[in-house]
Amino acid sequence: MKRMLTVALLLSLVASATVPKPFGLALLGEPAVAQGAETAAATAKPFGIQVVDAATGRGVPLVELRTVHNLRYVTDSGGWVAIDDPELMGEKVFFSVRSHGYEFAKDGFGFAGTALAVEPGGSATLKIARRNLAERLYRITGGGIYADSVRLGRAAPVARPLLSGRVFGQDSVQAAVLGERLYWFWGDTNLLRYPLGLFKTSGATSALPGRGLDPDRGVDLDYFTNDRGESRAMCPLEGEGVVWLDGLMAVRDAQGRAVLVAHYARMKSLDKMLEHGLAVFDPADKVFRKHCGFALDEPWRFPAGQAERLRDGEQTFCLFARPYATVRVRAELSAAADPTQYEAFTCLKPGTRYDKQRPPIERDGDGKPVWGWKRDADPLDADRERELIAAGHLPADDARYQPRDDDSGKPVKMHGGSIRWNEFRRKWLLLAVEIGGASSFLGEVWYAEADAPTGPWRQAKKIVTHDRYSFYNPTHHAFLDQQGGRLIYFEGTYTQTFSGNPDATPRYDYNQIMYRLDLSQIK
Repeated sequence: MKRMLTVALLLSLVASATVPKPFGLALLGEPAVAQGAETAAATAKPFGIQVVDAATGRGVPLVELRTVHNLRYVTDSGGWVAIDDPELMGEKVFFSVRSHGYEFAKDGFGFAGTALAVEPGGSATLKIARRNLAERLYRITGGGIYADSVRLGRAAPVARPLLSGRVFGQDSVQAAVLGERLYWFWGDTNLLRYPLGLFKTSGATSALPGRGLDPDRGVDLDYFTNDRGESRAMCPLEGEGVVWLDGLMAVRDAQGRAVLVAHYARMKSLDKMLEHGLAVFDPADKVFRKHCGFALDEPWRFPAGQAERLRDGEQTFCLFARPYATVRVRAELSAAADPTQYEAFTCLKPGTRYDKQRPPIERDGDGKPVWGWKRDADPLDADRERELIAAGHLPADDARYQPRDDDSGKPVKMHGGSIRWNEFRRKWLLLAVEIGGASSFLGEVWYAEADAPTGPWRQAKKIVTHDRYSFYNPTHHAFLDQQGGRLIYFEGTYTQTFSGNPDATPRYDYNQIMYRLDLSQIK
């Protein structure tokens, strides 16, 4: 009886022209109108927003736009977001705007954002100011690189704007030129079909500069795939654990042919190595095969980090940046496979090991440390230098790996990076990520230069910043340099790992992002 009275009361209210309809009563009297409006909104063409660099007019990737009810959109590599949420159509919507190293103008109340009239098929352009010295260009790897552009019917510069090799995430790049192609290899790779993806290195090739896509626009990757069209293992070693490659370099074999070699490590965890050694790329089967193993307790006599070629007298060497160049070996397969052929850059006496309590430092007649390449002495890296300086064994002025912020004078502790020769500056360039940075633990990228690949590295300038997000192992691709080296390109791994940030950026997280730096802007 109570239910019947309630229904009768509701019907009388609906019939009354003077009584306002309670929320939800349209379901009783106006289903056709309500459903029609919702259907139209749901099928409307997306509204496009492009965020562009205020100085260049180029679309900026990785810009977050957020509504007051926390719908989040992240610009694709063209700087676009496509909005088709039904509740926003026909409304004036405020979007907050933020991005690592970029800044959007704030209104009178301090909100960095703007209100836009969201209409089906419409578009708007927002300008954002770049604070980074380096310019963010595009995402190289992962799914949906140009997803929003495609949804909006806009052209994308790469051949596969949505998916290539079924890859959705990739860690830490190694790249080299071999013959008529560029070869790219990455560590752990995410695949959509399961949280545990590919853990034995993935790879791809692309056209050489001038023969393919301009690096200003993107990289067209052709992945090495299996019969399912899915990125496959490039170093399929047997046994448990993941397989990582680093120290990738082109060397000469016994017949004088150029071959790609790399250091492989089969890892049980980040700090537990099961085996390591030298792997050689087989161009016929297009995989890396084990060439030889190295002793597990060998501390430094093997390739590592990013390799760079150097001519010294009559010989060509490969230097290994970790991030500083403290180890080298002749660019020959036989030498790379022989631990006794590796040399350390050090100021320790020949034939000695590092001892922080009683360091056997080699000194000249004036008491200055004698730095040089030595085959039978341990290398000195930045950590060991700091120990010797703190203990009073090495004057700070004689150190080589203790750069300071060019603006504040504060020391900058580098982690991973690369060292390359640059014609425009006529200097060796170091690009590396800082560990323990102010804005992010492992996301601040710094630039330094020196007259030699071994330094000394005295001053550094920050070129990329992140807010509680990682961008580790940045790598300068010198083979992409343009205008005589004035424009340089580098990529790194953008990931929440090690950042303390619980919020992973959709599509971008655990992927490679390309930046460009104009060296004429470095003072």
